[in-house]
Parts: sequence; C-alpha cells; structure tokens
Amino acid sequence: MPYFDHNATTPLADCAREAWLRVQAENWHNPSSPSRAAARARIRLESYHEAMAVLLGGDPAHYVFNSGATEGAHAVLAHWAHQLRPDAQIAVSATEHACILAAAGHYFPNRINWLPHESGGLVSPAAIQAAITAGAAGIVVMAANNETGVLQPWPEIATICQSARVPYLCDASQWLGKLPGAGLGSSNAWIIASGHKFGAPKGVGFIKLPKSQPDFHQPGGLQQNGHRAGTEDLAGIAALTAALAQAEQKQVIWESQRAVWRDHFENALISSVKGTEVFGRERERLWNTSLVIVPQGNQTQWILRLDKSDFQISSGAACNTGKEGPSHVLAAVGLPAECAGRALRISSGWHTTEQDWRDLLEILQETGRSISRSH
Repeated sequence: MPYFDHNATTPLADCAREAWLRVQAENWHNPSSPSRAAARARIRLESYHEAMAVLLGGDPAHYVFNSGATEGAHAVLAHWAHQLRPDAQIAVSATEHACILAAAGHYFPNRINWLPHESGGLVSPAAIQAAITAGAAGIVVMAANNETGVLQPWPEIATICQSARVPYLCDASQWLGKLPGAGLGSSNAWIIASGHKFGAPKGVGFIKLPKSQPDFHQPGGLQQNGHRAGTEDLAGIAALTAALAQAEQKQVIWESQRAVWRDHFENALISSVKGTEVFGRERERLWNTSLVIVPQGNQTQWILRLDKSDFQISSGAACNTGKEGPSHVLAAVGLPAECAGRALRISSGWHTTEQDWRDLLEILQETGRSISRSH
C-alpha cells in the first residue's frame, strides 16, 4: 500500500525495532535502582544522552527524554510562564502545530502576539527582531511546517534570540529525519521533537535545553539530571537514538535525489490536472512534502477515493482529523477557506520509490477526471 502520510507518522525503522528488543531483553531494570543490573541500565541511558549530543550537538546533560513534542511544548512553556515576569508576552507563529498553540494559549492566556508571515508562511528574521524590539519575552517558531513543508530560518532566529537573551522554542519534529540535525543541539534554543516522525516508536521524544542549563525541573523525582521525573523508557530511548542515527547517515541521498522525484510529480500534476496548485513552491521546503490544492471537489472526496485504491494521503495534521473547518495553518497564511478545503497533504518517506510517485500521479489524474465528470 503506497504510503504518503509520513508527516503524520512513520513506520518503525528496523534498527529501532532491533534496539528496542535488545534493550528490553538486556536492560529492563530501573536505572535509578541500586543494583549492579540497574547500574548497567543507567550507564546505557547515559550513553544515549551522549549519542544525542554527537548527532545534534550540545551538552549530553541538556537532552531530556520524554513522551514527545506535545509533552515538550507544555513542559517548556510552563517553565517559561514560571520564569518570566507575570505580564510577559510571547511571540508565536500561527502556523505552529496544534500542541504548541494549545500550550501557549494555556500558559500565556491573552499574552500572545502573532508573528506576521511572508508568502508561503515564512517568518522572517526581521519579524523576529521587530517582535523582540516590541517587547516579546519569548519566541516560538518551528523548524519545518508539518502541513506545507515550508522551512523556517531557525538558525537565524536562534542567533537573534541569543543576542537579545530571549528564549526561543523550536519544534523540530518534522525537520529531524528529513534534513540534517547537526547544529540544532548547539544552538541556544529549546528544541522539542517526537521520535515517531523519524522511525522511532510512538510515545518517545525529547527536549533539548539551551546552552546555559536552566533551572528546568518537572517535579516528582530526580531522574535525568533532575529535569524530568519518572522512570525512563530505556528501550524507547534506545530505539529513538538508533532511528535518528540512521536518518542522519542517509540525509544526502534523501534530500537531493528524492526532492527531484517530488518536483517531477508536482510539475506533471499541474500540467495534467488543470487548475491544480502547489502551496509554498516559492520557498524552501522539506523534500518529502507537497501540499496540493486540487481544482474541484473536496478533501474528503479525494482522500476516500485514493484510500479505496490503497493510497494513503491526508488533508493536514493528523491531530486535526475530524475537526470541522479549514486548517489553521492555511488560514494563518491567508489561503481562502474554499481553497483550503481542497488541500491535500502528500508526504513521502525513506521507503518511497520513484515508481510510487508515478503511481500516485496516475491515480490523482484518474480521480481528477472522475470528479470532473461528476461535477
């Protein structure tokens, strides 16, 4: 079954499965217990902190393993709400994932300034500087958008925020596993991510703390250098680091060759299905993502017809499935609701072949002809 919904979740990588099974068999003990077996588990846990620092940069002690980006968003923004002045306002991109928007609204009610977007949903460094000058006490901008694939200039944003001594939260869930992660950990930013976006199991992710280790603590225990209470999911952490290591090794192949396949698909679809548009083509995007706006019908019609032919695509973020109304991302970048209702998110992965793209093009062409006849 051709799977084009990798931005929702990815299949478990073989190396992640092997790492999970090995650690579950050999080091299932509680790393915080006093026994020798527990000490071996603790040493292995420390090795995964070190592995993350090698892969992404930064201090091993600044990596905090957790359940994923949703937990990370709440943990970081709760920390900001506690540390910043009571009336502090934060500047947030309205195209963030729903978990970010919900957490920001909860911890900073009526204290959010929405960052402006350029075409394609880009947040410019100039907009960040203007927000800080206007008094923003924190900045929230993701690395790569989960619906459009558009890349944000996170290195420049991190530099601006560091110079101004303003905290910066960057959701790197879609960036990691698709583009090189080196440098993310070395930046003075709060980084959050979910492992299931790059071949790890669901329910495991991490927070990367800024360079100057803050007084960040989730109460209940002293695990992970006192940063997050709770017995660590050592097997899940092993799977996450294995999947990320494999992804980092294959970046050059994925980014260059597979972007060409996506681009050929888009060009052919625009040429053959009259009225088709692709959002964000003028911007740098993830090599795997194509947000196609079809000329007629609606998302549900297209998705169901493709699903009957065993092709899996989506209309946007999986967490919003069943929600009425257009995507908040597309609304934020000014796409009319009628157009947003015809948007299809297509996201490939490391197992996607050039032939898969060709087959997808063919079924979309057939679906377009069928829907056109019904109208």
